[in-house]
Amino acid sequence: MALLYRLPLLLLLTGLASASMIVPAAVALWAEAFHDARSFFYSGLVGLIFCTLIGLALANRPHNRNAIRQLMALLGSFVIVPAVLAVPFYEAVQTTSFLNAYLEMVSSLSTTGLPLFAPERLSMAEHLWRAQVGWMGGLLMWVAAAAILAPLNLGGFEVTSLGEPGQDVVAGAARRDTSNPASRLARSAAVLAPTYALLTLALWVLLLVVGDTPFVALTHAMSVMATSGISPVGGPAGGGSGIAGEAIMAVFLLFALSRMTFSQDSSSAQRSGLFYDPEFRLGLAIVLLVPLLLLLRHFVAALDIGDQNNFTAAARAFWGSAFTVLSFLTTHGFSSVDWVDAQAWSGLDTPGLILMGLALIGGGVATTAGGVKLLRVFALIVNGMREVDRLVHPSSVGRSGLVSRRTRREGAFIAWVFFMIFAITLAATTVALAAFNIPFEQSLVLAVASLSNCGPLISVVEAGRLTLLELGPGPKVILSLAMMMGRLEMLALVVILTPDLWRD
Repeated sequence: MALLYRLPLLLLLTGLASASMIVPAAVALWAEAFHDARSFFYSGLVGLIFCTLIGLALANRPHNRNAIRQLMALLGSFVIVPAVLAVPFYEAVQTTSFLNAYLEMVSSLSTTGLPLFAPERLSMAEHLWRAQVGWMGGLLMWVAAAAILAPLNLGGFEVTSLGEPGQDVVAGAARRDTSNPASRLARSAAVLAPTYALLTLALWVLLLVVGDTPFVALTHAMSVMATSGISPVGGPAGGGSGIAGEAIMAVFLLFALSRMTFSQDSSSAQRSGLFYDPEFRLGLAIVLLVPLLLLLRHFVAALDIGDQNNFTAAARAFWGSAFTVLSFLTTHGFSSVDWVDAQAWSGLDTPGLILMGLALIGGGVATTAGGVKLLRVFALIVNGMREVDRLVHPSSVGRSGLVSRRTRREGAFIAWVFFMIFAITLAATTVALAAFNIPFEQSLVLAVASLSNCGPLISVVEAGRLTLLELGPGPKVILSLAMMMGRLEMLALVVILTPDLWRD
């Protein structure tokens, strides 16, 4: 174990990725898909041999001693590790290019879940590999948020922390190496990995009980915990669990609304407890209010067709809207089985702009969800309410408390800076995709889906439906870069590009 501390983080992640290829190899061997079994087994074996040789060559050199270098290694992992993960997938599928395989692995590792391949085109082992890579990507972000982003006040922690982005509470602490980043990473992994695995196991068993097949239940369980939206059957509509399965998945999706569901170290509330956490309360408010507004809109439209007294249809429409809103708010992207019923009841389509807005808001800080994050939105709301109070009562005094003042002032300012950087990146990505003769509406949906890490948005929103495999190499490279930027967040990239924080 002491030897692992001395190895580079990127090499450790590559070795873990290679070792994980044994799982789909075993599944393919059990299913008698021998070509898939050989592809995954040989790729994993070669990867482990290379990682072992490189590790032995670097064993006598110190690594992982600087937090900024760990952040750079995390960025490198989203660039290099998908290439390693794409090798067995490319060899197993056989009928696709390596760029398509690389895009698929970037999509899975970043928990985006772009609908690149039709479900019937892939085998069981290939579907499992996609879901497994997404699950590992979600675990990576859980651990990285606690061990890398939180000490540097990044990933949303900068809103309530007393330190500046890229530094600890004490100015320059990240450069002075007051703690061992390698030990912090190991401790975080030892605490969070068992929790993550047990929650996935519990969800798998519950989905089995309510009617899903073992394989579908496993992939959906991994997909929900990682908020990747990867499914071998196209989501809940292709499974057998129905509304009961959706209700179970909705409970586990709550883990993506706030880190307070599994940790107590990132709350900005004055009182402890999940229901005092501003992220969780804001998320629940959105999940309740948006479906109510949609239901009211559909109810008014139902008056014209004389179906307003069909309470069963209204209840199913409300549940379909509530589950879909929660799913897209957490950037998971599963649509409810009753999502279509909500539209058929009134004859109206639900505007895709609503789902795009939910995906842009995103879930909680230090969770597997993407997007801008609820805590940043909460900081902007609090700041706006305070400014309105000052317009009405110029001499009023805001709430006391160091965290409250930080959230209203510096936290809101940093959240606004992040929002503007995100908006500029979104505009640049849209223009870059449109430059390859992709229609503007589809370019916008692709940019939102990739930057918010909510890939299923492409297949749900009418304006975004297109065959991704038919795109040229240019758009695929842009989508890969956008998913990496959305997963690691632009503020962290700005910190990486600041020489004063890592020059030594």
